[in-house]
Amino acid sequence: MARKMGLVFLIIGLMLVMTGCFNVNEPIQAGSEGIWDPYFVYPLSWLMTTIAEALGNSYGLAIIIVTILLRILILPLMIKQTKSTKAMQALQPEMNKLKEKYSAKDQQTQQKLQQETMALFQKHNVNPLAGCLPIFVQMPILIGFYHAIIRTPQINPEIDPSVTYDPQTFLWFELGAADPYFILPLVAGATTFIQQKMMMVQDNPQMRMLMYLMPIMIMAFAAFFPAALALYWVIGNLFMIVQTYFITGPNVGKGKDPQPSTGGAKR
Repeated sequence: MARKMGLVFLIIGLMLVMTGCFNVNEPIQAGSEGIWDPYFVYPLSWLMTTIAEALGNSYGLAIIIVTILLRILILPLMIKQTKSTKAMQALQPEMNKLKEKYSAKDQQTQQKLQQETMALFQKHNVNPLAGCLPIFVQMPILIGFYHAIIRTPQINPEIDPSVTYDPQTFLWFELGAADPYFILPLVAGATTFIQQKMMMVQDNPQMRMLMYLMPIMIMAFAAFFPAALALYWVIGNLFMIVQTYFITGPNVGKGKDPQPSTGGAKR
């Protein structure tokens, strides 16, 4: 669990570093050079712009549509992650028995515990790292989408002073500025909490701390980032909540399965 939490914080740290390592102060253009801009940022910016123009310059609706399209694109990975979570939940009673059996803290006992745990995973075809792959896939997409939002002049007019664009508004907020009423950050935090709770495999202090910490971090980011990115988080979280509900049911994180289920964990 400590390793998993460390991985989460490492990914968040990399996201924060990477958001400042590129040309964030330059508008995205079709002729941008390199790998990042032409293959990650510009396609997302072009897609948003094309959809927005088809919808009467509604960039808010365009962001929602692009978010759903991105979620559908990575849906197979997310289904695998959700089923892996369900399988891990089903194995939790047997894992707890192993922890009780090998409760001693000496190195030899702990090594035996790790061996028995891995044997349990192999027996039921469960990959404990299966839930990490979607995180690595989402990271460049999220960063690319963040860049597409802040570097598309129609959404963020300040990025290109040479061209005059009217600020794009959606509902009560400007897409290129932070939500002045902090409604989106609160909704982003609340939906993140619900998603984390539905995906929680076991009820322990470390998991519970992460379940509360992640929404707080998302709220903090959403309070200062452009509202368009917060809108992406909210729609993405809602998509994940609905996906989790229909794939595993509402009790995915409540540990009610008495025996492991191998059907959803096989690759």
